[in-house]
Amino acid sequence: MSCKATKTRKIDSGAKKLDAFLGWLLSAKTQAGMPGQGRSFRRAAERFWKIWPIAPACDEIHHVVYVDGIWLGRNAVVLIACTKDHVIGWHAARSENSGAWAALMARIAPPDVVATDGGSGFEKARRAVWPHTRVQRCTFHAFCQVKRQTTTRPKLQAGVELYGVAKGLLHVADADGAAAWTAEFAMWCSRWESYLKQKTMVEGRMQYRHERLRRARRGLEKLVRANVLFTYIDESLLEQGGVPATTNLIEGGVNAQLRAMLRCHRGMKIDRRIKAVSWWCLMHTENPPSAAAILQEMPTDGSIADLYRSLEGSNDTESAIAQWGTAVAWHELHSSGGYKMDYD
Repeated sequence: MSCKATKTRKIDSGAKKLDAFLGWLLSAKTQAGMPGQGRSFRRAAERFWKIWPIAPACDEIHHVVYVDGIWLGRNAVVLIACTKDHVIGWHAARSENSGAWAALMARIAPPDVVATDGGSGFEKARRAVWPHTRVQRCTFHAFCQVKRQTTTRPKLQAGVELYGVAKGLLHVADADGAAAWTAEFAMWCSRWESYLKQKTMVEGRMQYRHERLRRARRGLEKLVRANVLFTYIDESLLEQGGVPATTNLIEGGVNAQLRAMLRCHRGMKIDRRIKAVSWWCLMHTENPPSAAAILQEMPTDGSIADLYRSLEGSNDTESAIAQWGTAVAWHELHSSGGYKMDYD
C-alpha cells in the first residue's frame, strides 16, 4: 500500500513545442531542418494548426492606423490594422466587405486618422464604426487607379494630360500644392467635358466612346468630393504627429513580410495560410502572449465548432463568440450558408 509521501509531476512540454513551431513558421527554416528531420516535427505541429490566434482588443487611441487586406486565395482575405510600430488587429473573411471591415474596426479604438487604399466596403464600415476618424486615401493607389485606365503610354491627348495630373498627386507637399492640383484637375475636366460625352454605336447600343477615361475621371472626382486625398497636410492633425500620404508602411512592413513567409512555406492549404498570417500578426502585436498563455487562452477549431453546435438556432451565437473576438470569422470561412453575411 502506497503511503503517498511522494508523487511524480507530469511535465507538459506543449509550450516548448509551440515555441519551436513558431520559430519554424516565422523563419525560413525547413521542416527537414527541425528536430526529427520533419516527420516528428509535423506530428507535433498538427496540434498547433488547430489553434486560432485571435487579435486582442485595442483600447489605446492611436494617431494614425494603417489598414489593408492581404489576399490568400480567391475567397480568402485577411484584413490587417497596424500602427508604425506593431499590428493591432486582423480579421479573416471571404471578401473585403463592410461587415468584415466593421468586425476589424469594432475591436480597435477609433484613431485620429486611418490610412487606406480604399478597399471595397471600407468607407461604409468606417462611417458606422469610426464616424469621427479622418481618412487619408493612399495617393499612390489613387494614381494607380488612373494608370490602369490610361496605361503608362496613353495614345489620346486627354489621357496623356490626365495621366500627368494623376502623377502630380505624388508630389503635393503643402496646402498650396493641394489647391493647385485640385485646380489643375478641375481645368482638365472642363477642357475635355464635351469630348468625354462623345458616343458611338456598339452592337446596336449607344455607348460612350471614351469610357476608360470617364472611369478614371469619376474615381478622382469621388476622392476630391470626399476630401480624403490631402488629409496628410491638415495642420490641425499635424499638431499631434505626422500623417502619411500613402499606405507604404503596411504594404512594405507587413504585407511584404507575410508574402515572404508564405513563399518560404509554400504549399500550405488555405486554412493554414490564414492561420499562418494570424500567427505572424499575433507575434507582432505590442505585447505578444507567451506560448503557455496561448495554449491556455486561444480557441481551437474544435472548441469553436462545439460552441456553434451547442447554440445552433440561437440568437446568442454571435455574442457568445465575442468572448474570443469576431476575428475568428468562423461563420464566413467554415460555412456556405446559415449565417448572415453582408457583402457589398
